Amino acid sequence: MLTHDQIWVALDRLAARAGLSPSGLAKRAGLDPTTFNRSKRVTSDGRERWPSTESIAKALAAADSSIESFARLIDNDDTGDGRSVPMLDFALASASGAFDESGLPSGKGWTATALPATEDGHTFALEISGDAFAPVYRGGDIVLVSPGAPIRKGDRVVVRSKTGEVTIATLRRRAAKALELQPLDASQAVRTMAAGDVAWIARIVWTSQ
Repeated sequence: MLTHDQIWVALDRLAARAGLSPSGLAKRAGLDPTTFNRSKRVTSDGRERWPSTESIAKALAAADSSIESFARLIDNDDTGDGRSVPMLDFALASASGAFDESGLPSGKGWTATALPATEDGHTFALEISGDAFAPVYRGGDIVLVSPGAPIRKGDRVVVRSKTGEVTIATLRRRAAKALELQPLDASQAVRTMAAGDVAWIARIVWTSQ
């Protein structure tokens, strides 16, 4: 028997194979960009909402895929180099309990999505909401974050402060006592954070747009 989660994860895998976010796949299929968003998968009163057969058919056409390959995505034996990773809406990333002390996913609100595999088994994904990081990232884009990946000057990173603030920036400099971060909006001034104020920092290793 098919489950609600199996169908939605298969759609996530279909989007990932096409190099798209779920909203990107919906747009390519000629659907409303929010059709496959996580907020549409459960109603406000907690009832599961399933994708229509029409929307699945249009998604398959947009991804140049067949119903047979979609069935294999449901069975999880045709994912290629992808795998399921935990994903959270970026707007919820500052919430208490969203991450543990090591900067790994924790608590409620996380779902699963299929994205390219990495060597870091602790990889997680964040779905951008709003336009705070435009024009680099827009609502619906997904960033894959690897806590174990080495970080170098010029890398785009996710940083969480000990007060719970989470931001995305380009690393300008990392020293023993401080971080220098360039906001994605280049017109904004470089920000300096004392090392003691940083809960964790992790590199963005892939983006689906």
